[in-house]
Amino acid sequence: MMEEQTESIKLKIRRVLQLGRAVRFVWQSAKGWTIVNGILIVVQGVLPLLPLYLMKLMVDAVTAGVAAPDKGVAFKHVLLLVGLMGAAILFTSLIRSITGLVSEWQTYIVTDHMNDVLLAKSVEVDLEYYESARYYDTLHRAQREAPFRPISIVNGLAQIGQNGISLLAIAGLLLSFHWIVAVILFIAVSSGAAVRLIYTGKMYRWQCEQTSTERQAGYLNWMLTDSSHAKEIRLFDLGSLFMRRFNDVRRKLRKGRMDITRRRYIADFAAQMVATAAIYGSYAYVAYQAMGGKITLGDLVMYYQAFQRVQGFLQGILSSLSGLFEDNLFLSNLYEFLDLKRTVVEPVHASPVPQPMQSGIKLNHVSFQYPGGARKVLEDISLTIRPGEVVALVGENGSGKTTLIKLLCRLYDPTGGTIAIDGIDLRRFETKALRNEIAIIFQDYAHYHLTARENIWFGNTALPPDHERVTTAARRSGADDVISGLPHGYDTILGKWFEDGEELSIGEWQKVALARAFMRDAQIIVLDEPTSSMDAKAEYEVFQSFRQLMSDRTAILISHRFSTVRMADRIYVLKQGSIVEGGTHKELILLGGTYARLFEMQARHYR
Repeated sequence: MMEEQTESIKLKIRRVLQLGRAVRFVWQSAKGWTIVNGILIVVQGVLPLLPLYLMKLMVDAVTAGVAAPDKGVAFKHVLLLVGLMGAAILFTSLIRSITGLVSEWQTYIVTDHMNDVLLAKSVEVDLEYYESARYYDTLHRAQREAPFRPISIVNGLAQIGQNGISLLAIAGLLLSFHWIVAVILFIAVSSGAAVRLIYTGKMYRWQCEQTSTERQAGYLNWMLTDSSHAKEIRLFDLGSLFMRRFNDVRRKLRKGRMDITRRRYIADFAAQMVATAAIYGSYAYVAYQAMGGKITLGDLVMYYQAFQRVQGFLQGILSSLSGLFEDNLFLSNLYEFLDLKRTVVEPVHASPVPQPMQSGIKLNHVSFQYPGGARKVLEDISLTIRPGEVVALVGENGSGKTTLIKLLCRLYDPTGGTIAIDGIDLRRFETKALRNEIAIIFQDYAHYHLTARENIWFGNTALPPDHERVTTAARRSGADDVISGLPHGYDTILGKWFEDGEELSIGEWQKVALARAFMRDAQIIVLDEPTSSMDAKAEYEVFQSFRQLMSDRTAILISHRFSTVRMADRIYVLKQGSIVEGGTHKELILLGGTYARLFEMQARHYR
């Protein structure tokens, strides 16, 4: 029991701290606008008392004017009060408009800031998170809530402050009439807020449980609308199947949400019945006091309006509190994402990457298992790659070739063993400095739907976009001929996502990606299936340039084409995560093992 109470207290403390964190987000992104907003809140909090008191004076002046001998003087007094009331209302409207403008601008700034924070975290997290369904759930919830929840919390706190100031200003007036009336009004209004708090918690828990289902709906929607699956969906007539699945998922989500919503509105109606009975009972009591001559007609109007205002202020405060509770619950999704820890940790005191390498790259008994995976992808890998050497990795799909490259780039750290450059463990290098020494094209290279120039320039953004190396890299990869034939040359947008974009064939995209790898003046070049989508002529031309590019550089090739592999100084054959053979092409053919068998199988097609 004691442990449960302790956990409950800790949870409440965490939620209060979350509110402070949200306020800090807003303050950091829009300090000036937050200060202005605070001043306007105080002004708006005090203003409601002025028209209320002016209304009382006007009603009393009219009542006195009925019995006054000089009606003209009495009417001038009433007219003056009417003018003051009008001025007060106009001033209130002006302040409200200014506050709305300030809040709107503040909201835009804070939303953009939160999107920046979210995107920065998405880029910062390690690659291993992308192997986890739980990560995608966390990201989905954060993306759904992050852009508007912090500003919603600050606006909620602002509303509580404004309504609180107004309530304090009128509280003395109302309590002077009769304290029991104030208590009745508070109880009546708080019942509705209690209902909202209860059902907000239920909705939050339900949405957390349904995150995976919502992502399924999003995935089906993406498949139906994105170009990636457009051809197969039409060729295999999958459209109606995916639409049915999408509708089934949405129907399930809709039913769960509506069940909670229906129960909430029933409870809301019951609370409203209680509140209405209490409020109109209070109105009757005020009218009875006026009829008995205990208060003036002006007092009657003032108290009547005070009841309405207090009711509104209390509802505003309690509604803001329940909204704050809702925002705070959902904001925990953002903090869950922002608090993800890196697994590829930067060294406290980084060692410089050797330039140039002296002894090369050494893998010493390296093993690796993906987080949550049941098997080792790599096991006891030991090999050395000397400076200036061209090494090829071959093997069947799933043998661990690409994973080994990911470890070399430190997208992951080995779960066993070490990888070192000139005897220095990769974990002692700053990851950015290490990756600057590696030019790489993966088999699943990116298609950037931007200009052809940018697609290549992204390989080395330290240079200006119009640097001559862009065209040099394109000529080396064979992309220059492709780009020169486009309507706007290097300024042509590639892909069909945006207007005037030009789509390329798979082989042409690969040439552009290869040019991106050639942009970087790196010591190590890694090519993962660099010519898999090219025809024989294009492949020959690329490797003629590749041989020139390789001078004084270390290269690692992954390829199923043995015409590519033959050029390597040393070839390693991987099978089920282990190295089973190693040597030159000639040595491995003479060995008559796995490499010789694979080479013979491929060679038959060319005889």
